[in-house]
Amino acid sequence: MIKIGLTGGIASGKSTVSRWLMAQGYPVIDADRVSREVVTPGEKGLRLIAGHFGEAMLLPTGALDRKRLGALIFQDDKKRKLLNELLHPLIRTRMLQQLEELEKRREPIAFLDIPLLYESGLETLTDKTIVVYVTPEQQLKRLMKRNGLTEEQARERIDAQMPLEEKAKRADAIIDNNGSVTKTEEQIRALLHKGLFDC
Repeated sequence: MIKIGLTGGIASGKSTVSRWLMAQGYPVIDADRVSREVVTPGEKGLRLIAGHFGEAMLLPTGALDRKRLGALIFQDDKKRKLLNELLHPLIRTRMLQQLEELEKRREPIAFLDIPLLYESGLETLTDKTIVVYVTPEQQLKRLMKRNGLTEEQARERIDAQMPLEEKAKRADAIIDNNGSVTKTEEQIRALLHKGLFDC
């Protein structure tokens, strides 16, 4: 089975590409979805967060207060690093289990949608990588609009990740998402037909 890493930066449009692939029937392992699963009530990830950052990170329902946690970690590099150290092993283990299931089903190809692919060293799980790219100006503009953030808040979140230019240098292929969704989809189709995934 060929394993393709799909990554980008926050608000670069990676989810658009991921949804298109799923709509075409390709198996996609979504790290964001897995990361949400490991912090649901009853999961080890949620217990670790409450233990290290305090019960204040929990809503009255017992679920994770994502807004409060996000505000905390994006203003403190050490706390963000600690959170990653706590959750990444859990996320990696669950993703490997999902990959194993796809292997058993004899799927010829699988996409791993991982926002922090390079930051987490998870490119070692993949055979090839694709980066969804937008200019820094577009990224800032889209993030502010999408999340209702100030410019300062948006920059904090962007700066917490590896620059998109650096990710693009490491990629086997780049999808330019500065244009329309139609143009982005055309690029995905072209990659699929070019044999990029023949390893």
